[in-house]
Amino acid sequence: MRYSFQLALNGTNLSTEIIAGISSFLATSYIIVVNPSILSQTGMPFAGVLTATILVCFFSSLMMGLFARNPILVAPGMGLNAFFTYSAVLGLKVPWPVALGAVCWSGIIFLLLSAFNIRTLIIKAIPKPLRYAIAAGIGLFITLIGFTNARFIVANPATILGVGPLNATLLTFLAGLLLTALLVTRRVPGAILLGILFTTLAAYPLGRWWSDPGVTLVNFKGIAAAPDFSLLLRLDLVNSWQWAVVPVIFSFVFTDLFDSLSTLVGLAEAADLLDENGEPRHVKRALLTDAVATTLAGLVGSSPGTAYIESAVGIEAGGRTGLTAVVSALLFLPFLFLAPLLSVIPAIATAPALVLAGVFMIRPITKINWLQLHEAIPAFLAMVLIPFTYSITQGIIWGFLSWTFLKLTTGHHSDVSGALLIIDAFCIIALILA
Repeated sequence: MRYSFQLALNGTNLSTEIIAGISSFLATSYIIVVNPSILSQTGMPFAGVLTATILVCFFSSLMMGLFARNPILVAPGMGLNAFFTYSAVLGLKVPWPVALGAVCWSGIIFLLLSAFNIRTLIIKAIPKPLRYAIAAGIGLFITLIGFTNARFIVANPATILGVGPLNATLLTFLAGLLLTALLVTRRVPGAILLGILFTTLAAYPLGRWWSDPGVTLVNFKGIAAAPDFSLLLRLDLVNSWQWAVVPVIFSFVFTDLFDSLSTLVGLAEAADLLDENGEPRHVKRALLTDAVATTLAGLVGSSPGTAYIESAVGIEAGGRTGLTAVVSALLFLPFLFLAPLLSVIPAIATAPALVLAGVFMIRPITKINWLQLHEAIPAFLAMVLIPFTYSITQGIIWGFLSWTFLKLTTGHHSDVSGALLIIDAFCIIALILA
C-alpha cells in the first residue's frame, strides 16, 4: 500500500492518511442525510435514495483514490440535487425516472467530453465571472430552500415572501442554525453533522408534545435494516432523450463540469497538488471519475456526483494521496444499513446545513470585478435569477445571453468566442422548449 500510493514521495504516512480520510468523511457525511431529504420530495423513497447516495459516495470516492490518486471525496453535489428536485421534477414536471435518465445521459456526455479533452474548449468559452456568479447563485438557491424547509420563509400574498410565525418549530431551527454556525466557525470536526443531530434531538418534543406534522418523530421503525435497492436501474433512458428534457441534461452537464473543475483547481492550488505543468494532479483522471460518478448516480437512483470542496478538511489534516479518499469511501458503507434511523431526521434538522451551504458557495463573488459593468451585470443577473426564479437553468441562460449581448454592443467582441455563441444557441433553444 505504501508503494502503490507513494506515501513517502508525497511527504505523508499511513497514520496521517487515515486521520485525513476520517476528517474528510466527517466534513462530508451530512450528505448522507441531506441528499435523501431533498430528493425524497420528488416521490422517491427516502431509504432508496439513501442507499443510492451511499453507493455513489463509496464507489466514486474509491475510484478517485485508486484511479485518480487524489485525496478528494466524490458525492452527490449540493446544488445538483436541488436542481434535480426543485427545477427538473417539481418545476418542469419531469417524472423522476426521466430525470434519473437525464442524469445518466449527462454523465455519459461528461465522460465523452473528458475522454476526448473537449472540456478544455468549453471551459475556455465560459467567462470566469459567470462561473463565479452561478456558483454563488446556486448557494443562494440552496439557502432559500433551507429557510423554506424550516418555515422561516413562507408565502405571503401581500409581499410574495414573508417570515413565518415565531413558534416552537422556528425557534428549534434557529437554535440548530446558531449552534451549527458556532461549530463550523470553531472548525469542530463533523460540525454540520453534529448540528443535524442536535436539531433532530431538539425537535423530538415538537413531534411528541405539539404534534407538529413537519417534525413528528413518532414513526420510529428501528435502527437498522437491509439496504433498499428499489431505485436501482429505475431510470428512463428512452424518454429522457427528448427535446423537452434537453435543458435539464444541459444544466446537469454544465453545472457538474464547472463544479468539479473549480473544486479540483481550488483544492490543488490550496494543497500544492500540482503536476510539473502547474495543472491539478491527474486532472483528466479526476474528471473521468467525476463523469463516472454522475453516470453511476443515474443508474442507482441519485442526483449527479461531483468532487467535494469539503475534502479540504482532510487535505488540511495532511492528506496527500488517494489513500485519504479510500479511507473516506470505506467509512460510508456502514450507513447502508441505517436507513430506518436516519429517516426520522426532520426537514428543520437539515435546514441549517442548507443555509450554511450558501455561505461556502457564495465566496467566489469576491473574484468578480463589480466595477466593469459589462461583466458585473450578467454576473449579477445569473446570481439573483437562480433563487428568484427558483430555477438554476434560468439563471444560467440569462447570464450567458446578457453577457453576449453586452459584450457585443459595447465593443468587447474578443470576449465572445464561437464556442460561447454555440452555447447561447442552446440557451435560446432551451427557452423555446421550456
